[in-house]
Amino acid sequence: MKIWKAVCLLSFLLAIGLSPDRPALANVVNDWDAIASTTIITNAKIGPGPAPVWFAYTHLAMYDAVNSITGGFQPYVFSTQPPAGANEDAAAVAAAHNVLVHYFPAQQSGLDADEATSLAAISDTPNDIAAGVSVGEASAQALIKARANDGLLANVPYTPGSGPGVWQPTPPAFTPAINTWLGQMTPFTMKSADQFFPKDGPSKLTSKTWIRDYNETKSLGAIDSTTRTAEQTEIGLFYTDHASQQYARMFQDLITQEGLDTAASARLMAMLWAGEADSHIGCFNAKYAYSFWRPVTAIRAGGGNPKLEGDPNWTPLAVTPAHPEYPSAHGCFTGAGADIIAGFFGTDRVHLVLTSSVTQTTHTFDNTNDLVEEVSNARIYAGFHYRHSVDDGRALGHQVAARVLKKFFRKVRNSGK
Repeated sequence: MKIWKAVCLLSFLLAIGLSPDRPALANVVNDWDAIASTTIITNAKIGPGPAPVWFAYTHLAMYDAVNSITGGFQPYVFSTQPPAGANEDAAAVAAAHNVLVHYFPAQQSGLDADEATSLAAISDTPNDIAAGVSVGEASAQALIKARANDGLLANVPYTPGSGPGVWQPTPPAFTPAINTWLGQMTPFTMKSADQFFPKDGPSKLTSKTWIRDYNETKSLGAIDSTTRTAEQTEIGLFYTDHASQQYARMFQDLITQEGLDTAASARLMAMLWAGEADSHIGCFNAKYAYSFWRPVTAIRAGGGNPKLEGDPNWTPLAVTPAHPEYPSAHGCFTGAGADIIAGFFGTDRVHLVLTSSVTQTTHTFDNTNDLVEEVSNARIYAGFHYRHSVDDGRALGHQVAARVLKKFFRKVRNSGK
């Protein structure tokens, strides 16, 4: 039935003049990462914290579909003996399409058109494309079934506390806490949402670390800071872009510059987005467990320590995100992504290109560690975080990446493919 559906689709494409003999797309994994970004972020307006969850759904299904045909690596949740000649590009397209349609049914017409365009650009026979589609559809179905009842968008009540050190809604909008469900959902590669829970927690308000970090963020993170340089201001604002959309562009550029084929691209994207999703899940689990106050709240209240000087008018460089401070989400997911990239290529000397729709500038790095370091500083320059929180976020991300690299998507022998 699924093969017949694909044949009908291809017959329609031929009828309107879109030949399957056209040259193949540059990279269908990149194309559908971009389509996923449009679907999840541009159209559905999903924020940077939870967005990686839907990217992970999409790319894990794509990976299993492609790997079923090309072989060589551990499946995630699905593996099958593919029909002879099944096209891996078609499998990737169908898997991504069906996952996105499942989670975003209101966007089906646009996604159907995207699928038709992608399949029509594949240079292969209609039968081989149809066979690939059947594998992709089966992979999507398996992923959707495996992730049923995983806590996505669950109603998780949260009531802010009060007093020194406790998170409160922040100005200017005083938006209630968001994404309370994220840290409670079933992760993709971690054993549990709290597997890498940072046990030391935020700095004690009586500690030297707290005094140091408070004063650093107060000085460098203020909107009217006299100690932050113009370059540091640009860095702080650069990373106020939608992080998942920003990193998706970086991942796509990386795949293009490295010239990865469909199988390698599918594997790298699955590793990255599973890691990014889990680093957010672990991060938000800790955020709502500790519920630590943001700099704008702490500094206006005097920091909860008589050795500190408050400023009732202090305002950060950019608008503070509406969730607790510790640990830094940017620290978590940048630490994870950087380590996964380094692990995939076997070196941290990887050229990365990152753009920002906020500053309209481009940052380039020749080492994954340099990206992590800049992001860590950026969250202080923006006035969002303290140094200790960024460091602990990075550590959580590194742990997530180590598990992804050690336990998942590993090379297997004698796959028979």
